[in-house]
Amino acid sequence: MRTQFTPEQLRDGEMAQSERILRACVHCGFCNATCPTYLQTGDENDGPRGRIYLMREMLQSAGPPDAQTVAHIDRCLSCLGCASTCPSGVDYMRLVDHARAHIEHHYRRPLRDRLFRAALNFILPHASRFALALRIGKLAAPFAALLPARLARMTAMAAQAPAPRKTTGSPGAPQQEGRNPRVALLKGCVQPLLAPQINEAALRLLSRLGVEAAMPENAGCCGALSHHMGRAAAAKNFARANIGAWMQGAAGEGLRAILMTASGCGTQVKEYGHMLREDESFAKDAAYVSSLTRDISEFLYEMELPQPVAPPGLRVAYHAPCSLQHGQKLRGQVEALLRKAGFTVLIPRDAHLCCGAAGSYTLLQAEMSARLTAAKAQALEALAPDVIVSGNVGCQTQIATASAIPVLHWIELLDWAYGGPPPCPTPS
Repeated sequence: MRTQFTPEQLRDGEMAQSERILRACVHCGFCNATCPTYLQTGDENDGPRGRIYLMREMLQSAGPPDAQTVAHIDRCLSCLGCASTCPSGVDYMRLVDHARAHIEHHYRRPLRDRLFRAALNFILPHASRFALALRIGKLAAPFAALLPARLARMTAMAAQAPAPRKTTGSPGAPQQEGRNPRVALLKGCVQPLLAPQINEAALRLLSRLGVEAAMPENAGCCGALSHHMGRAAAAKNFARANIGAWMQGAAGEGLRAILMTASGCGTQVKEYGHMLREDESFAKDAAYVSSLTRDISEFLYEMELPQPVAPPGLRVAYHAPCSLQHGQKLRGQVEALLRKAGFTVLIPRDAHLCCGAAGSYTLLQAEMSARLTAAKAQALEALAPDVIVSGNVGCQTQIATASAIPVLHWIELLDWAYGGPPPCPTPS
Protein backbone atom coordinates (compact mmCIF):
# COMPACT_ATOMS: atom_id res chain seq x y z
CA MET A 1 0.00 0.00 0.00
CA ARG A 2 1.31 3.45 -0.91
CA THR A 3 1.69 5.98 1.88
CA GLN A 4 2.38 9.71 1.97
CA PHE A 5 3.69 10.42 5.45
CA THR A 6 5.96 13.43 5.83
CA PRO A 7 9.58 13.06 7.00
CA GLU A 8 8.59 14.91 10.16
CA GLN A 9 5.81 12.41 10.88
CA LEU A 10 8.15 9.48 10.36
CA ARG A 11 10.55 10.79 12.98
CA ASP A 12 7.95 9.59 15.49
CA GLY A 13 8.63 5.93 16.30
CA GLU A 14 4.97 4.88 16.49
CA MET A 15 4.15 6.59 13.21
CA ALA A 16 7.16 5.03 11.47
CA GLN A 17 6.08 1.60 12.69
CA SER A 18 2.54 2.13 11.41
CA GLU A 19 3.86 3.32 8.04
CA ARG A 20 5.85 0.07 7.67
CA ILE A 21 2.77 -1.97 8.58
CA LEU A 22 0.60 -0.11 6.08
CA ARG A 23 3.10 -0.62 3.28
CA ALA A 24 2.99 -4.39 3.86
CA CYS A 25 -0.72 -4.54 2.92
CA VAL A 26 -1.32 -5.68 -0.70
CA HIS A 27 -5.11 -5.05 -0.69
CA CYS A 28 -5.88 -8.75 -1.33
CA GLY A 29 -8.93 -8.85 0.95
CA PHE A 30 -8.33 -12.38 2.28
CA CYS A 31 -8.70 -10.84 5.74
CA ASN A 32 -12.36 -9.99 5.19
CA ALA A 33 -13.26 -13.68 5.00
CA THR A 34 -12.30 -14.17 8.67
CA CYS A 35 -13.49 -10.84 10.07
CA PRO A 36 -16.57 -11.30 12.31
CA THR A 37 -17.88 -7.76 11.85
CA TYR A 38 -17.48 -7.82 8.07
CA LEU A 39 -19.33 -11.13 7.92
CA GLN A 40 -22.16 -9.57 9.92
CA THR A 41 -22.52 -6.29 8.03
CA GLY A 42 -20.95 -6.84 4.61
CA ASP A 43 -19.57 -3.30 4.82
CA GLU A 44 -16.03 -2.96 3.45
CA ASN A 45 -15.24 -0.43 6.17
CA ASP A 46 -16.22 -3.00 8.81
CA GLY A 47 -13.51 -5.32 7.52
CA PRO A 48 -9.73 -5.15 8.03
CA ARG A 49 -8.92 -3.97 4.50
CA GLY A 50 -11.37 -1.07 4.73
CA ARG A 51 -10.21 -0.17 8.22
CA ILE A 52 -6.59 -0.17 7.05
CA TYR A 53 -7.48 2.41 4.39
CA LEU A 54 -9.31 4.48 7.00
CA MET A 55 -6.39 4.29 9.42
CA ARG A 56 -3.92 5.30 6.71
CA GLU A 57 -5.94 8.40 5.84
CA MET A 58 -6.46 9.28 9.49
CA LEU A 59 -2.80 8.92 10.47
CA GLN A 60 -1.50 10.71 7.38
CA SER A 61 -3.81 13.66 7.99
CA ALA A 62 -2.45 13.95 11.54
CA GLY A 63 -5.69 15.65 12.53
CA PRO A 64 -8.97 14.66 14.14
CA PRO A 65 -10.79 11.84 12.33
CA ASP A 66 -14.45 12.09 11.35
CA ALA A 67 -17.19 10.30 13.27
CA GLN A 68 -17.66 7.59 10.63
CA THR A 69 -13.99 6.63 10.69
CA VAL A 70 -14.11 6.39 14.47
CA ALA A 71 -17.29 4.29 14.35
CA HIS A 72 -15.74 1.71 12.01
CA ILE A 73 -12.52 1.46 14.04
CA ASP A 74 -14.50 1.25 17.29
CA ARG A 75 -16.46 -1.66 15.80
CA CYS A 76 -13.24 -3.68 15.39
CA LEU A 77 -13.00 -6.46 18.00
CA SER A 78 -9.20 -6.72 17.86
CA CYS A 79 -9.81 -10.46 17.51
CA LEU A 80 -6.89 -10.63 15.02
CA GLY A 81 -8.52 -13.27 12.87
CA CYS A 82 -7.36 -11.12 9.98
CA ALA A 83 -3.73 -11.39 11.12
CA SER A 84 -3.96 -15.20 11.05
CA THR A 85 -5.28 -15.06 7.47
CA CYS A 86 -3.08 -12.32 6.00
CA PRO A 87 -0.53 -13.74 3.49
CA SER A 88 1.59 -10.58 3.76
CA GLY A 89 2.07 -10.62 7.52
CA VAL A 90 0.42 -7.26 8.16
CA ASP A 91 0.80 -6.48 11.89
CA TYR A 92 -2.79 -5.37 12.29
CA MET A 93 -2.68 -5.48 16.10
CA ARG A 94 -0.09 -2.74 16.49
CA LEU A 95 -1.63 -0.69 13.71
CA VAL A 96 -5.10 -0.62 15.26
CA ASP A 97 -3.59 0.00 18.71
CA HIS A 98 -1.84 3.09 17.31
CA ALA A 99 -5.05 4.19 15.59
CA ARG A 100 -7.01 3.94 18.83
CA ALA A 101 -4.42 5.97 20.71
CA HIS A 102 -4.60 8.58 17.92
CA ILE A 103 -8.40 8.73 18.24
CA GLU A 104 -8.13 9.07 22.00
CA HIS A 105 -5.87 12.11 21.63
CA HIS A 106 -7.40 13.78 18.57
CA TYR A 107 -11.12 13.03 18.56
CA ARG A 108 -13.62 14.56 20.95
CA ARG A 109 -16.39 12.06 21.51
CA PRO A 110 -19.89 13.09 22.57
CA LEU A 111 -20.13 13.82 26.28
CA ARG A 112 -22.08 10.65 27.09
CA ASP A 113 -19.45 8.50 25.35
CA ARG A 114 -16.62 10.25 27.15
CA LEU A 115 -18.26 9.74 30.53
CA PHE A 116 -19.09 6.11 29.83
CA ARG A 117 -15.58 5.26 28.68
CA ALA A 118 -14.08 7.11 31.62
CA ALA A 119 -16.28 5.10 33.97
CA LEU A 120 -15.22 1.81 32.39
CA ASN A 121 -11.55 2.73 32.69
CA PHE A 122 -12.06 3.85 36.28
CA ILE A 123 -13.93 0.71 37.36
CA LEU A 124 -13.05 -2.41 35.38
CA PRO A 125 -9.27 -2.62 35.86
CA HIS A 126 -9.55 -2.23 39.65
CA ALA A 127 -10.88 -5.24 41.55
CA SER A 128 -12.28 -3.33 44.54
CA ARG A 129 -14.13 -0.83 42.34
CA PHE A 130 -15.41 -3.61 40.09
CA ALA A 131 -16.68 -5.54 43.12
CA LEU A 132 -18.60 -2.49 44.29
CA ALA A 133 -19.99 -1.91 40.80
CA LEU A 134 -21.21 -5.51 40.63
CA ARG A 135 -23.04 -5.13 43.95
CA ILE A 136 -24.65 -1.87 42.87
CA GLY A 137 -25.56 -3.36 39.49
CA LYS A 138 -27.31 -6.33 41.07
CA LEU A 139 -29.28 -4.01 43.36
CA ALA A 140 -30.23 -1.74 40.45
CA ALA A 141 -31.21 -4.56 38.08
CA PRO A 142 -34.96 -4.45 38.92
CA PHE A 143 -34.99 -0.79 37.88
CA ALA A 144 -33.05 -1.26 34.63
CA ALA A 145 -36.02 -0.12 32.49
CA LEU A 146 -35.80 3.32 34.08
CA LEU A 147 -32.10 3.78 33.31
CA PRO A 148 -30.35 5.06 30.17
CA ALA A 149 -29.63 2.27 27.67
CA ARG A 150 -25.96 1.79 28.50
CA LEU A 151 -26.52 1.79 32.26
CA ALA A 152 -29.38 -0.63 31.76
CA ARG A 153 -27.06 -3.00 29.89
CA MET A 154 -24.47 -2.74 32.65
CA THR A 155 -26.99 -3.55 35.38
CA ALA A 156 -28.34 -6.46 33.31
CA MET A 157 -24.81 -7.84 32.94
CA ALA A 158 -24.19 -7.44 36.66
CA ALA A 159 -27.38 -9.33 37.40
CA GLN A 160 -26.38 -12.11 34.99
CA ALA A 161 -22.80 -12.31 36.24
CA PRO A 162 -22.29 -15.82 37.57
CA ALA A 163 -21.64 -16.22 41.26
CA PRO A 164 -18.15 -17.60 41.88
CA ARG A 165 -18.41 -21.39 41.84
CA LYS A 166 -17.22 -23.38 44.79
CA THR A 167 -15.16 -26.51 44.49
CA THR A 168 -15.36 -29.51 46.76
CA GLY A 169 -12.89 -32.08 48.00
CA SER A 170 -9.18 -31.89 48.77
CA PRO A 171 -6.54 -30.70 46.35
CA GLY A 172 -4.63 -33.97 46.54
CA ALA A 173 -0.99 -34.65 47.26
CA PRO A 174 1.85 -33.73 44.90
CA GLN A 175 2.35 -36.45 42.31
CA GLN A 176 5.74 -35.38 40.97
CA GLU A 177 8.16 -34.51 43.76
CA GLY A 178 11.53 -32.93 43.27
CA ARG A 179 11.03 -31.01 40.01
CA ASN A 180 10.03 -27.79 41.73
CA PRO A 181 10.26 -25.18 38.95
CA ARG A 182 9.23 -21.73 40.17
CA VAL A 183 6.44 -19.89 38.38
CA ALA A 184 4.24 -16.87 39.00
CA LEU A 185 0.58 -16.45 38.08
CA LEU A 186 -1.18 -13.20 37.29
CA LYS A 187 -4.08 -12.63 39.67
CA GLY A 188 -5.79 -10.17 37.33
CA CYS A 189 -8.65 -7.74 37.90
CA VAL A 190 -11.99 -9.11 36.67
CA GLN A 191 -11.27 -12.83 36.92
CA PRO A 192 -10.81 -13.02 40.73
CA LEU A 193 -14.34 -11.66 41.15
CA LEU A 194 -16.16 -13.47 38.35
CA ALA A 195 -14.32 -16.78 38.54
CA PRO A 196 -11.76 -17.17 41.36
CA GLN A 197 -12.00 -20.94 40.92
CA ILE A 198 -9.87 -20.68 37.75
CA ASN A 199 -6.65 -19.66 39.48
CA GLU A 200 -7.49 -21.95 42.41
CA ALA A 201 -7.66 -24.92 40.03
CA ALA A 202 -4.42 -23.87 38.34
CA LEU A 203 -2.58 -23.57 41.65
CA ARG A 204 -3.84 -26.96 42.85
CA LEU A 205 -2.84 -28.69 39.62
CA LEU A 206 0.59 -27.09 39.54
CA SER A 207 1.17 -28.07 43.17
CA ARG A 208 0.31 -31.72 42.48
CA LEU A 209 2.71 -31.64 39.53
CA GLY A 210 5.52 -30.44 41.79
CA VAL A 211 5.57 -26.86 40.51
CA GLU A 212 6.15 -24.10 43.05
CA ALA A 213 3.65 -21.40 42.05
CA ALA A 214 3.03 -17.98 43.55
CA MET A 215 0.42 -15.33 42.78
CA PRO A 216 1.67 -11.92 43.95
CA GLU A 217 -1.18 -9.86 45.40
CA ASN A 218 0.12 -6.59 43.94
CA ALA A 219 0.11 -7.88 40.33
CA GLY A 220 -3.31 -6.83 39.06
CA CYS A 221 -4.80 -5.68 35.77
CA CYS A 222 -2.61 -6.45 32.77
CA GLY A 223 -3.59 -3.15 31.14
CA ALA A 224 -5.44 -4.61 28.15
CA LEU A 225 -8.75 -2.91 28.95
CA SER A 226 -7.14 0.54 28.89
CA HIS A 227 -4.86 -0.33 25.98
CA HIS A 228 -7.71 -1.36 23.69
CA MET A 229 -9.55 1.86 24.46
CA GLY A 230 -6.59 3.94 23.29
CA ARG A 231 -5.34 4.86 26.75
CA ALA A 232 -1.73 3.92 26.19
CA ALA A 233 -0.35 5.79 29.21
CA ALA A 234 -2.69 4.00 31.62
CA ALA A 235 -1.86 0.63 30.04
CA LYS A 236 1.86 1.29 30.50
CA ASN A 237 1.31 2.15 34.16
CA PHE A 238 -0.43 -1.19 34.73
CA ALA A 239 2.47 -2.90 32.96
CA ARG A 240 5.04 -1.15 35.17
CA ALA A 241 3.14 -2.15 38.32
CA ASN A 242 3.03 -5.81 37.31
CA ILE A 243 6.66 -5.87 36.27
CA GLY A 244 7.58 -4.43 39.65
CA ALA A 245 5.49 -7.05 41.44
CA TRP A 246 7.10 -9.94 39.55
CA MET A 247 10.67 -8.65 39.70
CA GLN A 248 10.59 -7.38 43.28
CA GLY A 249 13.18 -8.93 45.60
CA ALA A 250 13.27 -12.72 45.76
CA ALA A 251 10.07 -12.97 43.73
CA GLY A 252 11.98 -12.35 40.51
CA GLU A 253 14.83 -14.73 41.25
CA GLY A 254 14.80 -18.09 39.55
CA LEU A 255 11.44 -17.71 37.85
CA ARG A 256 10.99 -20.25 35.10
CA ALA A 257 7.78 -18.75 33.76
CA ILE A 258 5.01 -16.23 34.35
CA LEU A 259 1.80 -18.12 33.62
CA MET A 260 -1.50 -16.73 32.40
CA THR A 261 -4.86 -18.42 32.94
CA ALA A 262 -6.58 -15.65 30.94
CA SER A 263 -5.32 -15.65 27.36
CA GLY A 264 -6.29 -12.00 26.85
CA CYS A 265 -3.90 -11.04 29.63
CA GLY A 266 -1.22 -13.28 28.16
CA THR A 267 -1.37 -11.51 24.81
CA GLN A 268 -1.00 -8.16 26.56
CA VAL A 269 1.85 -9.15 28.88
CA LYS A 270 3.78 -10.67 25.99
CA GLU A 271 3.68 -7.14 24.52
CA TYR A 272 5.22 -5.45 27.58
CA GLY A 273 8.69 -5.53 26.06
CA HIS A 274 7.44 -3.71 22.97
CA MET A 275 5.22 -1.30 24.90
CA LEU A 276 8.04 -0.16 27.19
CA ARG A 277 10.95 -0.44 24.77
CA GLU A 278 11.69 3.28 25.07
CA ASP A 279 11.31 3.44 28.86
CA GLU A 280 14.87 3.44 30.17
CA SER A 281 13.80 2.42 33.67
CA PHE A 282 11.66 -0.55 32.62
CA ALA A 283 12.72 -1.62 29.11
CA LYS A 284 15.08 -4.40 30.25
CA ASP A 285 12.73 -5.87 32.85
CA ALA A 286 9.76 -5.52 30.50
CA ALA A 287 11.53 -7.52 27.81
CA TYR A 288 12.48 -10.14 30.40
CA VAL A 289 8.91 -10.43 31.69
CA SER A 290 7.58 -10.81 28.15
CA SER A 291 10.12 -13.54 27.44
CA LEU A 292 8.99 -15.46 30.54
CA THR A 293 5.26 -15.07 29.90
CA ARG A 294 3.40 -18.15 28.74
CA ASP A 295 -0.17 -19.27 28.58
CA ILE A 296 -0.61 -22.06 31.10
CA SER A 297 -1.48 -24.43 28.24
CA GLU A 298 2.02 -23.87 26.78
CA PHE A 299 3.62 -24.75 30.10
CA LEU A 300 1.53 -27.85 30.81
CA TYR A 301 1.79 -29.11 27.23
CA GLU A 302 5.55 -29.50 27.67
CA MET A 303 5.25 -31.41 30.96
CA GLU A 304 5.01 -35.16 31.41
CA LEU A 305 1.57 -35.46 32.95
CA PRO A 306 0.55 -38.53 34.98
CA GLN A 307 -2.31 -40.84 34.18
CA PRO A 308 -5.70 -39.19 34.71
CA VAL A 309 -7.81 -40.37 37.63
CA ALA A 310 -11.19 -38.76 36.84
CA PRO A 311 -13.76 -40.68 34.77
CA PRO A 312 -13.01 -39.98 31.09
CA GLY A 313 -15.45 -39.67 28.25
CA LEU A 314 -17.14 -36.32 28.80
CA ARG A 315 -18.00 -34.50 25.58
CA VAL A 316 -16.23 -31.14 25.77
CA ALA A 317 -16.89 -28.34 23.28
CA TYR A 318 -13.82 -26.11 23.14
CA HIS A 319 -13.97 -22.44 22.23
CA ALA A 320 -10.47 -21.18 21.43
CA PRO A 321 -10.14 -17.54 22.55
CA CYS A 322 -9.07 -15.15 19.80
CA SER A 323 -6.29 -13.89 22.04
CA LEU A 324 -4.87 -17.42 22.17
CA GLN A 325 -5.27 -18.68 18.60
CA HIS A 326 -4.76 -15.35 16.78
CA GLY A 327 -3.01 -13.10 19.29
CA GLN A 328 -0.48 -15.65 20.60
CA LYS A 329 -0.61 -18.05 17.63
CA LEU A 330 -1.17 -21.00 19.97
CA ARG A 331 -3.29 -23.77 18.51
CA GLY A 332 -3.77 -27.38 19.55
CA GLN A 333 -2.21 -27.38 23.02
CA VAL A 334 -5.47 -27.14 24.99
CA GLU A 335 -7.16 -29.73 22.81
CA ALA A 336 -4.22 -32.13 23.24
CA LEU A 337 -4.20 -31.68 27.03
CA LEU A 338 -7.91 -32.40 27.29
CA ARG A 339 -7.70 -35.46 25.05
CA LYS A 340 -4.77 -36.84 27.03
CA ALA A 341 -6.85 -36.41 30.17
CA GLY A 342 -9.57 -38.60 28.69
CA PHE A 343 -12.09 -36.06 27.42
CA THR A 344 -13.73 -36.12 24.00
CA VAL A 345 -12.94 -32.72 22.45
CA LEU A 346 -15.39 -31.15 20.01
CA ILE A 347 -14.54 -28.14 17.84
CA PRO A 348 -17.31 -25.87 16.42
CA ARG A 349 -17.54 -25.05 12.74
CA ASP A 350 -16.81 -21.37 13.40
CA ALA A 351 -13.79 -22.00 15.65
CA HIS A 352 -11.83 -19.12 14.10
CA LEU A 353 -14.51 -16.50 14.85
CA CYS A 354 -14.82 -14.30 17.95
CA CYS A 355 -17.50 -14.91 20.58
CA GLY A 356 -18.17 -11.17 20.90
CA ALA A 357 -16.63 -10.60 24.34
CA ALA A 358 -13.40 -8.72 23.49
CA GLY A 359 -12.99 -7.00 26.85
CA SER A 360 -15.13 -3.87 27.12
CA TYR A 361 -16.50 -4.43 23.59
CA THR A 362 -19.56 -6.15 25.02
CA LEU A 363 -20.53 -2.86 26.70
CA LEU A 364 -19.32 -0.43 24.05
CA GLN A 365 -20.72 -2.34 21.05
CA ALA A 366 -23.56 -4.24 22.69
CA GLU A 367 -25.63 -5.01 19.59
CA MET A 368 -22.78 -6.45 17.53
CA SER A 369 -21.43 -8.28 20.56
CA ALA A 370 -24.80 -9.95 21.20
CA ARG A 371 -25.10 -11.08 17.57
CA LEU A 372 -21.68 -12.70 17.65
CA THR A 373 -22.33 -14.35 21.01
CA ALA A 374 -25.62 -15.85 19.84
CA ALA A 375 -23.92 -17.31 16.76
CA LYS A 376 -21.06 -18.74 18.82
CA ALA A 377 -23.39 -20.30 21.41
CA GLN A 378 -25.48 -21.87 18.66
CA ALA A 379 -22.38 -23.39 17.01
CA LEU A 380 -21.14 -24.81 20.32
CA GLU A 381 -24.52 -26.20 21.35
CA ALA A 382 -24.89 -27.90 17.96
CA LEU A 383 -22.08 -30.24 19.05
CA ALA A 384 -24.29 -31.58 21.89
CA PRO A 385 -21.53 -31.33 24.50
CA ASP A 386 -21.74 -32.06 28.23
CA VAL A 387 -19.75 -28.91 28.92
CA ILE A 388 -18.30 -25.91 27.07
CA VAL A 389 -14.78 -24.76 27.94
CA SER A 390 -12.57 -21.85 27.01
CA GLY A 391 -9.34 -20.29 28.21
CA ASN A 392 -10.35 -16.70 28.85
CA VAL A 393 -12.73 -15.46 31.52
CA GLY A 394 -14.32 -12.92 29.17
CA CYS A 395 -15.21 -15.63 26.66
CA GLN A 396 -16.62 -17.86 29.40
CA THR A 397 -18.78 -15.13 30.89
CA GLN A 398 -19.99 -14.04 27.47
CA ILE A 399 -20.92 -17.51 26.22
CA ALA A 400 -22.62 -18.35 29.52
CA THR A 401 -25.11 -15.53 28.92
CA ALA A 402 -26.32 -17.27 25.75
CA SER A 403 -26.12 -20.96 26.63
CA ALA A 404 -27.73 -23.22 29.24
CA ILE A 405 -24.82 -25.68 28.98
CA PRO A 406 -22.24 -25.29 31.79
CA VAL A 407 -19.28 -23.12 30.74
CA LEU A 408 -15.95 -23.68 32.49
CA HIS A 409 -12.28 -22.90 32.08
CA TRP A 410 -10.49 -25.94 30.69
CA ILE A 411 -8.04 -25.88 33.61
CA GLU A 412 -10.93 -26.81 35.91
CA LEU A 413 -11.46 -30.04 33.97
CA LEU A 414 -7.73 -30.77 33.88
CA ASP A 415 -7.43 -30.21 37.63
CA TRP A 416 -10.32 -32.65 38.17
CA ALA A 417 -8.87 -35.22 35.78
CA TYR A 418 -5.56 -35.28 37.65
CA GLY A 419 -6.87 -35.70 41.16
CA GLY A 420 -8.41 -32.36 42.06
CA PRO A 421 -11.95 -31.67 43.20
CA PRO A 422 -14.71 -31.72 40.61
CA PRO A 423 -15.81 -28.33 39.30
CA CYS A 424 -19.19 -27.02 40.29
CA PRO A 425 -21.50 -27.59 38.57
CA THR A 426 -19.95 -30.94 37.75
CA PRO A 427 -20.59 -31.78 34.08
CA SER A 428 -22.92 -34.76 33.77
